[in-house]
Amino acid sequence: MAMLDVTKLSISFGGLHAVDDFNLNIEKGELYGLIGPNGAGKTTVFNLLTGVYKPTEGIIRLDGKDITGKSTIEINRAGIARTFQNIRLFKDMPVLDNVKAGFHNHYKYSALTGILRLPRYREIENTMDERSMDILKVFDLDKEADLMAGNLPYGKQRKLEIARALATEPKLLLLDEPAAGMNPNETAELMETIRFVRDEFDMTILLIEHDMKLVAGICEKLTVLNFGRTLAQGVTSEVLSDPAVIAAYLGE
Repeated sequence: MAMLDVTKLSISFGGLHAVDDFNLNIEKGELYGLIGPNGAGKTTVFNLLTGVYKPTEGIIRLDGKDITGKSTIEINRAGIARTFQNIRLFKDMPVLDNVKAGFHNHYKYSALTGILRLPRYREIENTMDERSMDILKVFDLDKEADLMAGNLPYGKQRKLEIARALATEPKLLLLDEPAAGMNPNETAELMETIRFVRDEFDMTILLIEHDMKLVAGICEKLTVLNFGRTLAQGVTSEVLSDPAVIAAYLGE
C-alpha cells in the first residue's frame, strides 16, 4: 500500500485550472521530488494535501485513509507535516519552544492542570522538553535551544522549521523549497540532513525544489508540473533527461 495515493486531484480559481487531473503515488520511505517552472501549481498541490485548499475533484489517501477535504489540523494528526517556502517560525519564542509546539499535538492536559502547575503538567512539560532536545541534537541546534528563533542564521532557521515539523510525528513530510536562499555549502549540508531524516526517522518525504542539483542528488523519483498538469513522472534520471522537461525549464 502506498504511503500517499493521489487520484485525479483538481482545483480551479475563478475558472482557472490551477491543478488539473493530478495523480501521485509515493511508497513508504521514498524521497520524492515535485518540480516545475514558477506558477506550475506545486505549492497549490501542497496546499491541497495539507487542507489549506479543498479540492474541486479527486481523492487523497494517506496510508490507505481518505483525508480528502479534511482540515489542516485533522490532516496533521493523520500524519502529514510541512514546511513553507517562506519560513514560518515563532520568531519571538526560543528555539526549544518552537519544537515543543509540534509536540502539543500529541501531549495534552487540562487548562486547570496548567494553571495550577499540577504534577501532570510538570510531567508532560518535562517529557516534551526532553524529546524536543533530542530532535534539536539531530539538527545540531541543541546549543541554541534558549535563543530566540528569529536570531538564528538563515540556514539554521530552515533546519528548525524541519525539526518542528518532525515533532508532530508525521508519516509524510512535505518540504517546500527547503534550499531557498541558501548558499552552496548550506545546500550541500541540507541534502545530507534530508537524507538523514529519511533514514533516521523512517520518513517518507515529498519536496518542492528549484535547485536541480539538489533534486538530482537526493530524489529517487520526480513529478514535473507545468500549468497545473503533469508534464513528466518517473525515475529522476529519466525525467530530467526528458526533452519536454528541458524545454519547460529553458522557457521559464
